[in-house]
Amino acid sequence: MPELPDVTVYIEALSERVLNQPIQKIRIGSPFVLRSFEPPIRAAEGKKVLALRRLGKRIVFELEANLFVIVHLMIAGRFHWKPKGAKIARKYGQAAFDFPDGTLLLTEAGTKKRASINLVRGEGALREHDPGGLEVFDATLEEFRAALERENHTLKRTLTDPHVFSGIGNAYSDEILHRAKLSPIRLTQQMTDAEVERLFHAARKSLLEWVERLRKERGTGFPEKVTAFRPGMAVHGKYGKPCPVCGSPVQRIVHAENETNYCATCQTGGKLLADRSLSRLLKDDWPRSLEELEEGKTKKLIN
Repeated sequence: MPELPDVTVYIEALSERVLNQPIQKIRIGSPFVLRSFEPPIRAAEGKKVLALRRLGKRIVFELEANLFVIVHLMIAGRFHWKPKGAKIARKYGQAAFDFPDGTLLLTEAGTKKRASINLVRGEGALREHDPGGLEVFDATLEEFRAALERENHTLKRTLTDPHVFSGIGNAYSDEILHRAKLSPIRLTQQMTDAEVERLFHAARKSLLEWVERLRKERGTGFPEKVTAFRPGMAVHGKYGKPCPVCGSPVQRIVHAENETNYCATCQTGGKLLADRSLSRLLKDDWPRSLEELEEGKTKKLIN
């Protein structure tokens, strides 16, 4: 799912192309993508784009007549800037926004259609789509601490909760926790003042670093390679590969559709975290440390 750094760079690229330009036509390729009906989507046609903004992980087009187009890319949604009039691909195409100088295509890979487009009128209606998470760059340390400790959950869950923090998802939460040298299952209300401060600075530095990296990567072009798995990441998507800090193999926890990656040496004092999808089978055979994993001291399920 495109997160704060990706969405920020999308907005910058879109601003260069569509700001102060009218949406000449909106073409809907999939009946599932349009989630609002009043005002009708045709009401946005002919209206100029006055501004673009980020609302959590959503991209908002502010139009004339107090209208707002809200696009949530979800996991597999992506934007593509194409020559004007580009066709909507039959398999993955969701919608097309035609502008005087080009067409913005919305695609979504996979069979689960989660990407969405909403058209609303007025700031009040727009706020209803805001999950309300804290903007890390705008927050003080005390505001960050208050959001973090509001409920007692794991750091991984809390960082990725859009109602707690804005724009942080699965990928960048892994990077933030690795930089902060904190376990993804550390409980928020058990953290020390030093750990909270370390996490606060790690979140700001990681997100800012990746915004700058993605800006350099796109240059003056349009960001076409938006992915949650990037070569420069320290641990996310790097299961089994060496941690860039200590060289230990990156570990993972798989739960439902999400995978959490971490370095046991840097983040958990060398302890491996039991993967729920495997621990029911392994039980006592689950290795308790990197050393056990490396040396193969776990019992075999089949003799």
